[in-house]
Amino acid sequence: MPSRRHDALNELFRENPRLAADLLGRLDVLDLPSDLPVQEAKNTFNDRPSADYVADNVFTVGPPQDPVHGIILEIQQAKSRSKRRQLPRYAAGQWLQQQRGGVDVLVVCPDADTAAFYAEPIPTELPGYTLHPVVVGPDQIPVITDPTEAAAQPGVAVLSVLAHGQKHRKVVEAFMAAAKELPAAEEPDEHVPQYYEHAYNMSVPAVRKIMEEIMNSTKWPVYSPFARAHFGKGREEGEAKGRAEEAANATLMILSTRGVNVPDGARDHITNCTDLDQLHTWLTRAATADTIEDVFA
Repeated sequence: MPSRRHDALNELFRENPRLAADLLGRLDVLDLPSDLPVQEAKNTFNDRPSADYVADNVFTVGPPQDPVHGIILEIQQAKSRSKRRQLPRYAAGQWLQQQRGGVDVLVVCPDADTAAFYAEPIPTELPGYTLHPVVVGPDQIPVITDPTEAAAQPGVAVLSVLAHGQKHRKVVEAFMAAAKELPAAEEPDEHVPQYYEHAYNMSVPAVRKIMEEIMNSTKWPVYSPFARAHFGKGREEGEAKGRAEEAANATLMILSTRGVNVPDGARDHITNCTDLDQLHTWLTRAATADTIEDVFA
């Protein structure tokens, strides 16, 4: 059963297919012109008469109808010999569909042991065909502690939070600082609203707590579901409380100006009220009231 982390990692790459090509570039596996488009492709392979094989993600580089390279992305959180046997079939199936160009199988593993398992070459019964997966585990994901670097490659920064956030608080702080400023960039990344969700969903509770602490201790732009859920609610409650206090103070000031006697009990009743509609009603009545009873009538 796919986990929330598995699904979040897949969504991270599907929303930004270029990230898969960038990772291969960082590992010196693939050197492609930066102006070539990268798009999601069909992720089902078939070698009739057997059943279909379905990879997590498939991306192609170049024109969709005539790609120059294929990237098969697998998210693996546990060792599976049957999955290892499937990877060469994925690569062969994509190569047949492309007609030209190479194919890389990119395996992203959140833990080092699983990464080492998938990094081993995978021999097949086909003479001369041994698949060498490109594996990205914690050791291959950079420790990004500089907000400027995190802002330059936010997708990799999300992976850095996943791999290193628990051990290195500065990784989380750098990601949060970068993500806060990204919407104001001259050319804002269209995937910014999702970076919060993915980083939060993939992280362990200790890292989530750090993210929430940072959001609650700073003025945060509330423009994503994650921000609204973990920061916006608190800010909205604070703003509502502030409006209620203003309405209560205005009511008491008008009553004092008009010489209306306000007993301590009534004063407490007004100042402790958090119902903004009720306070606005009292405020309106205070403008013409002769007694405190007129306000509460």
